[in-house]
Amino acid sequence: MTGPATGGAGRAPLRVIAAACIGSALEWYDFFLFGTAAALVFGELFFPQSDPLVGTLLAFLTFGVGFVVRPLGGILFGIMGDRYGRKPVLVITLLMIGIGTTLIGVLPTYATAGYWAPVMLVALRVVQGLGAGAEYGGAVIYLVENAPAKHRGFWGGFAPLGVSVGNLLAAGAFALVTMLPREEMMAWGWRIPFLASFLLILVGLYVRLKLTETPVFTKAVVERGKIERNPAMSALRKHPRNFLVVLGARMAENGLGYLFPVFGLSYVTITLGVPRADALSALMLAFVVELFTILGFAALSDRIGRRPVYMFGALAGVALAFPFFWLVGTREWIWIAVAFILARAVVTAAMFGPQAAYFAELFPPQRRFAGFAFARELGSLLAGGPAPFLATALVAWASGSWWPVACYAALLSAITAIAVWYGPETYEESITTDNTVPAEAPNALPARS
Repeated sequence: MTGPATGGAGRAPLRVIAAACIGSALEWYDFFLFGTAAALVFGELFFPQSDPLVGTLLAFLTFGVGFVVRPLGGILFGIMGDRYGRKPVLVITLLMIGIGTTLIGVLPTYATAGYWAPVMLVALRVVQGLGAGAEYGGAVIYLVENAPAKHRGFWGGFAPLGVSVGNLLAAGAFALVTMLPREEMMAWGWRIPFLASFLLILVGLYVRLKLTETPVFTKAVVERGKIERNPAMSALRKHPRNFLVVLGARMAENGLGYLFPVFGLSYVTITLGVPRADALSALMLAFVVELFTILGFAALSDRIGRRPVYMFGALAGVALAFPFFWLVGTREWIWIAVAFILARAVVTAAMFGPQAAYFAELFPPQRRFAGFAFARELGSLLAGGPAPFLATALVAWASGSWWPVACYAALLSAITAIAVWYGPETYEESITTDNTVPAEAPNALPARS
């Protein structure tokens, strides 16, 4: 089937899915690679004059810088995506994230460049963040706008599937380099995973350059003359409820998505003293299981709706907040693996799976990219960015106790459950029309030929 009603499902589905998955995998390989490095090595390499705890805090603060600029990237590239099309933005953001990550692999450390080393690290993190601000949103929208009407959730789930692949690759890359003698890993081994990002750039660029524009953008935006001057502000002004739903829905999905694997990895290895290889292998197993559960939850949302599945994940986050730390506190590999599997493959996957289609369906086609990316990345700034830093600081404040972090995780989950409860259900609505404003928006630009 093709056409506006279906989203053009017959348009080379494997190519569409591959393009979205590869880009998402690259984005989150880079972001989780940075987070893993921040938890394990960056504190010592780039902030060596600090004690270990302060060094880890500074490394996580650098990790959060990428989130500060993500809303800016979401606005900038989201506007471009709604005015000039989804495809060119997908190519630009892929290059920004990949090149930024590759260059981190050749940075001098503090021992060589002094204070310039963390400055350059932050600068490249900013480049990553700007590109990441629109990469995931673009991948999701490309999938959803090409999907059959009754399978948008399943198709959209391949973007978060790419995220899990990226997480798995990042954890696997660091698991391999941690097998090196510590001196060699700290001297040069940590660079290998960052340099390997260049290979993903080449593959992703090859696939994305062969894409065509989505039928929804072409027919519902360009041909109808609904291109807007500032779709980001239009999304905020005309859809305030949906904008706030996205912000609230991101609190648990994004916050716990970084708190459990990034802070959790640091807590298990540094505070509990579990060997890095054991902690990473448990986390990798969780990412493998998550590959299957994300698509399962995404497909389920096509049958019963986005909101019930999403709320299940949020409420499961409340329920797991304390048991997660009880499980990892055993210091036994099997229970650490169970903790990470529950956190990633159940809690996060139940929210992340239906989220792609849900967020895209909350905005009309002429402001979908900007609205999606702006609201989602503003949520990243409030939730995922500060999560590892705040969690580490809370443990320090509580003299090594984890209970404040569990309360923090439960609070994020509760906020998300409330936001989704008040949000609209969208899984049966059309994604090609905008019923909230007149056909001719007052700030529309003339149609392009």
